[in-house]
Amino acid sequence: MAVETDTDRFGIVARYRDATGAEHQTSDQTRAALRASMHADPRADAPDDDGSRAVRVLVPGSDRTLPGRVDLMLEDGTLRPCDGELPADLPFGYHRMYPSWGGESLLIVSPGRCFLPEDLRTWGFAAQVYATRSRQSWGIGDLADLARLGRFAGGLGAGVVMINPLSAPTPVPPIEPSPYYPSSRRFANPLYLRVEDVPGWQDLDGGFRERVGNAGRALNGSRRIERDAIFELKMEALEAIFARFRGETGFDWYRGGQGQALIDFSTYCALAEKHGKDWRAWPPGLRRPDSADVAAFRAENPRRLEFHAWLQWRLDSQLARAAESIGVVNDLPIGLDVAGADAWCWQDLMARDVSVGAPPDEFNANGQDWGLTPFVPHRLRAARYQPFIETIRAMLRHAGGLRIDHVMGLFRLFWIPRALGTKGGSYVRTRADELMAIVALESHRAKAFVVGEDLGTVEPGVRERLADHRMLSYRLLYFEPQDPPGFPELALSSVTTHDLPTIAGLWTGYDVAAQKELGLDPNESGMQSLREKLRRLSGLEGDAPVERAIEGTYRALARAPSRVLLATLDDAIAVPERPNLPGTVTEWPNWSLALPLSLEELEQQELPPRIARALDRR
Repeated sequence: MAVETDTDRFGIVARYRDATGAEHQTSDQTRAALRASMHADPRADAPDDDGSRAVRVLVPGSDRTLPGRVDLMLEDGTLRPCDGELPADLPFGYHRMYPSWGGESLLIVSPGRCFLPEDLRTWGFAAQVYATRSRQSWGIGDLADLARLGRFAGGLGAGVVMINPLSAPTPVPPIEPSPYYPSSRRFANPLYLRVEDVPGWQDLDGGFRERVGNAGRALNGSRRIERDAIFELKMEALEAIFARFRGETGFDWYRGGQGQALIDFSTYCALAEKHGKDWRAWPPGLRRPDSADVAAFRAENPRRLEFHAWLQWRLDSQLARAAESIGVVNDLPIGLDVAGADAWCWQDLMARDVSVGAPPDEFNANGQDWGLTPFVPHRLRAARYQPFIETIRAMLRHAGGLRIDHVMGLFRLFWIPRALGTKGGSYVRTRADELMAIVALESHRAKAFVVGEDLGTVEPGVRERLADHRMLSYRLLYFEPQDPPGFPELALSSVTTHDLPTIAGLWTGYDVAAQKELGLDPNESGMQSLREKLRRLSGLEGDAPVERAIEGTYRALARAPSRVLLATLDDAIAVPERPNLPGTVTEWPNWSLALPLSLEELEQQELPPRIARALDRR
């Protein structure tokens, strides 16, 4: 497990130990590159603005002492003068402090622990929404399909469905397939709209509806999800509906509630349609959201901006309906596409010329570069964490839970200077206490539990801190050294995940064979050990039918005391292919392979009810 010590004022660690126990020193070259990426003088000893006075967090048991008189403006507008000490009865929320000695800072009053009902003990399915198609889908699973899946799972006794991120890509082909490479984490992907459920569809010409609808459903004929073709059809239909839209009070309320964030996102989308995805290559006058040229563009294109805002309103409405069917557990990607909407909006807070990933280990000799852009910790803090607050709040909207991908990023991230590569990277620390206080506050406001994906290299003490904050750990039967009865109670536990073999792929040998066919070098001994583990836990012979192996594996998982148990929808119909094969780009249809059965067919299968009976611990 990586251990970092001697962190400088920029958050850069002096040394760390990797997963093998080897110690790495942060070189002067790496330190200079990381400081430069933070918009700082590489020779400086500290940031120009370290945000030290920008934020104060108050959780139960915190010191409430003040160095003098402070005027406190609560969220509801109430003014409370304080002298020498903060009151003990402050409501949870984000309040403004105006000290008598000048300046302004944010006071975050947080419960300090995430929302977690004491009686939470449930199970559910993990589903890739895009892959979960019905006969009414237009080539891709949508929010109406999610609602249908929720009703089906709820009928089997499930309490949750955990989904892939619904985050918005840039609305310019080619459409990004990976849900973990978002243009914006605050807004959603219009491809998930069920067009025929959008008000106004029935008012369109019948011939148009028949042509477009038939073309959309015809895309279900292939398991390969053709996002560009789907995008073209759905945009044609949605633009036709919007052309007749003349406003509605609900839309006005939605836009008012989303505020400047929606204005900026809609502006980026409209600009990207004219100038391409990467804002860094736009005409100079359009590269900043606060420029005069951008203001002029908004004034000249109000209807196009309104269209992109309207899409988000319709997505919000359909997601709300889906969430009525079952508790939806959303998924927060660890980072952003540097060329995308959120990076354009917050470019002054983003690191330059670096990406995040993982250091070399025994499985990845060259390390991992995820290509995602991080926030500069002291700049994010100086901005009073507004981007982080908006992101967490958006991800919790209509959600019963939230999984935070690579939750160690709340503590530290491995930054890779693009000029130096993974071996020239090092860890940069954040203010985890403040970030987790925000997550806890937003969790309580949404009444949603939080899961921290703590797989891989986890520094000592992190899992203990997650437990202290009532954040569920994320445990996989494939990886855990102990049998399910030894799994922690404060956890969401499953067998596998989207980056790993399905049970059918492992049990039948399909996964290893597929990797070999692609020219990869799979860890055959490791795969065989996993298969033997499943055989032992299920009590089956090695030649048992795959459906029995799947049911037996989930029956073994059900012995875990964990609060939430998950079965993948892929396992529920014995799919041998995994959704994503790390290390491949074009060799495998990552994030683009639909389930081989429609939802209607899935509902008639015998295996899902068998898994449900295995996991239902009542």
